[in-house]
Amino acid sequence: MKRLFALLASMTVALALAGGNASAAQTAPLPRDSVYQLPLRLTDQAGRSADWRTRRGKPQLVSMFYTSCHYICPLIVDSGKAVEKSLTPAQQQRLGILLVSLDPARDTPAALQSIVDKRRLDTARWTLASPPLGEVRAVAGVLGIRYRPLADGEFNHTSALVLLDADGRILARSEQVGSRPDPEFVAAVRRALGP
Repeated sequence: MKRLFALLASMTVALALAGGNASAAQTAPLPRDSVYQLPLRLTDQAGRSADWRTRRGKPQLVSMFYTSCHYICPLIVDSGKAVEKSLTPAQQQRLGILLVSLDPARDTPAALQSIVDKRRLDTARWTLASPPLGEVRAVAGVLGIRYRPLADGEFNHTSALVLLDADGRILARSEQVGSRPDPEFVAAVRRALGP
């Protein structure tokens, strides 16, 4: 009986330590160069609102776009899809893809969902989201996206895919958009995801 109690006690301690380590890893301080140092609430295509730091824990492809764009933004989506297609199914599962709106005044959850539906984006991996109106410049700044609103309601903006590691550090960036992915960028994504 004493042996059974000793075994149970050691298993309880081991489980507590394992849980403590997992919890500590999730709450470890962010690296100083993490984009997640910027507090940012995003509202996604389903109307869910969450801090973007909840994306921490797996690599992310991130870009900025707006739903009423008919020129470069569809090519940004094509770029994300092309990178995604170049990965194995296991790698695809380990990657998140986040498109952040430059136009939160018009990019409501319904507008974002219309792009998800039209482009047949898998919401297990793809998230389209809008920041608060006053936060667009800050998120663009940490991602290195330049933009300016135009008089006709459109935006002139950098078209780039940014690869973040699991802690939100920028690993790579590509400004090559369209259905043919940048081979060097894809190689960086594969390295970040592992085999």
